[in-house]
Amino acid sequence: MSDDPRHSPRARNGRAPDVFRPGRWVSMQQYADNEAVDFVIVGTGAGGGTLACKLAEYGFSVVALDAGPYFRPLEDFASDESEQTKLYWTDDRIVDGDNPLQLGSNNSGKAVGGSTVHFAMVSLRFRPEWFKARTKLGYGADWPIDWREMWAYYTEVEQALKISGPINYPWGPPRPRYPYRAHPLNAAARALARGCEAMGIAWTETPLATLSAPRGLAHPCVYRGFCVAGCSTNAKQSALVTWIPRALSAGAEIRDLAMVGRIETDENGLAVGVHYHRQDKWHFQKARNVVVAGYAIETPRLLLNSATDKFPDGLANSSGLVGKNLMAQANQAVWGVMEEEVRSYKGPPSLAITEHWNYADEGKDFFGGYCYMSQGPLPQLWAKTQASAHGLWGARLVEEMKRYNHAVGLKIVGEMLPQEKNRVTLDDEVDQYGIRIPRVTYSWCDNDKRLIDHSIGFMSRALTAAGAKDIWIQHDDTCHLNGTARMGSRPDNSVVNADCRSWDIPNLWVCDGSVFPTVGGANPSLTIQAIACRTADRIRSLARLGEIRF
Repeated sequence: MSDDPRHSPRARNGRAPDVFRPGRWVSMQQYADNEAVDFVIVGTGAGGGTLACKLAEYGFSVVALDAGPYFRPLEDFASDESEQTKLYWTDDRIVDGDNPLQLGSNNSGKAVGGSTVHFAMVSLRFRPEWFKARTKLGYGADWPIDWREMWAYYTEVEQALKISGPINYPWGPPRPRYPYRAHPLNAAARALARGCEAMGIAWTETPLATLSAPRGLAHPCVYRGFCVAGCSTNAKQSALVTWIPRALSAGAEIRDLAMVGRIETDENGLAVGVHYHRQDKWHFQKARNVVVAGYAIETPRLLLNSATDKFPDGLANSSGLVGKNLMAQANQAVWGVMEEEVRSYKGPPSLAITEHWNYADEGKDFFGGYCYMSQGPLPQLWAKTQASAHGLWGARLVEEMKRYNHAVGLKIVGEMLPQEKNRVTLDDEVDQYGIRIPRVTYSWCDNDKRLIDHSIGFMSRALTAAGAKDIWIQHDDTCHLNGTARMGSRPDNSVVNADCRSWDIPNLWVCDGSVFPTVGGANPSLTIQAIACRTADRIRSLARLGEIRF
């Protein structure tokens, strides 16, 4: 489509694409609600923001909607933990199950750029065998995508974000050198390294989506430590400062503060646009294709809330799997105290990593894997952790906080298995927009528990070997949510195909972490962005073949 002048944003409406002004992007592109665009995308995070960029650059007309504001980090972000909670999705949700999830700052965002605005920037490739976990490793489900194809898209994303990483990554097949050098280790990262060496396993600097050298007008990371509260210097290569500016420059329109409540379908069962709430009233944006990229809770919520007489169980749900197979990654931690000062908050929170237990299959009593990383909690979060974990308050909490600069920790990202009973459904209660709120049900299975126990035992020994004292364990914590609209090779066991296209509605797409059949033991953002790049390429190819109508 990119070589067809009819699909040039300039040719469509005579307006120039967006231009850059210091400190912000200024949109010159505006589509009317009643003007059917090629794609309306719901969500602008790792999936939606990346896809909006790629589709706009390929010449499609794109409107991307996000429920959160369009922040300008240089102007809107403060070095204040309380202030920066504005980045999190804290709307009402009901949680239940044997292990109810903690939702909010640790796994979802409400801003243009989604949770990448406050993610920890850890950018890992999935182990190749994970894409065929059922066939090769005996658990979970197979992906309908070959790892070699994903390897090429990983490279594209790493180049787009200018990932800073080690020269030689110790695990997995050979890969290109990371675009930017690795960041120097802080004391917390050096503690991880000592523990790994004592335990006889490999470690390395963590591949991170934050600059270790200048990039255009953006200067390198200054190691101020507020990464997970929103980077105010633009060193963090979030979707907000990478894919979104490119999307705008290519002619896409980004509408912030636009909460989508329903996808409209016609009498033929095709998607024709979305209803969204903005500026105190409801609007309807017409579109030839609808992409849902709201992540693992809001994506199934929207599909289920869009039920019709023709689709009484929600859209894209002939398999009955919309909302099911929710997977949270384990995020348990082991903490200790070092005699010397550590000051873990200096620099990105996870500067060193080991993926040993992602790639080693011997010595496990569980399926799946986990990595673990050094940690750098900010003071307010650390005080809250101490208060909740140890029941400290008042003078006792103040006394404990005196040891804050000596605290050191290791934390896993661990693979939990897909289970249909872990799911997102709709409650009868409605939110501020009148939309039924999600109920999120979650319980660990026995395999999840064995993985967690293994990681806690191993990290405890590693931290002790590194010289830490007063070891204690943070048991109930989870991060990154995936699943609920899984991709697959058949319509009876999945929601979308390998191209992220709905089996039921050919002009409805899902492009975010909800399409994951399994989650692996690695942070998902790089994989989500790689899938979005692949989906854009597949859409362009299908359009050229006439298999998508415009």
